[in-house]
Amino acid sequence: MKVLLVKDVYKLGHAGDIKKVADGYGRNFLIPQGLAVLATAGAMKQVEKIKSQAEVRRNAQNEELKGLSDQVKNVTLTFAAKAGDTGKLYGSITTQDIATALTEKVRFEVKRQQVDIQPIRALGEFTAHIRLTMDLVPTIRIIVHREGESAESVTEHEAEEKPKKNGGHKAKQEEAAAEEPVAVATE
Repeated sequence: MKVLLVKDVYKLGHAGDIKKVADGYGRNFLIPQGLAVLATAGAMKQVEKIKSQAEVRRNAQNEELKGLSDQVKNVTLTFAAKAGDTGKLYGSITTQDIATALTEKVRFEVKRQQVDIQPIRALGEFTAHIRLTMDLVPTIRIIVHREGESAESVTEHEAEEKPKKNGGHKAKQEEAAAEEPVAVATE
């Protein structure tokens, strides 16, 4: 089925684009939601009008949310969670948890559908994309640490793990060199 997009649709296209989609997707979602119309000859005559209106609307949204995007870019969210010895969480940090914490931090409602990340199931540091508009997608930093420990311990633990993953020999040599006593000349 060919449809003419009336509004921007994430991962499909911008308003005014003509797309071929599955019949069920078009008939059951795009058309009833008012996101698209059937690509008929009459609808094709309105393509330029739809594109120009969408461009104006998109620019207005981008200008409106530009300040929020800059504010969200600098955000670091920290979550305390119960975890096993291997660092695997009992449960997970979901997009809803992230959206709620971000809403409290920036005082702007962020919906869980705008958070682009899989559920977090391990300790560590992660990045998530927040889709404010199709053009504004700031990245935030998420730190998950064990309950009772500080968030800094997670980043320090990761810093210790990285050299060991890269062969380990160099890290061991540096540790041994640091432990050797240094001779000090006295006069």
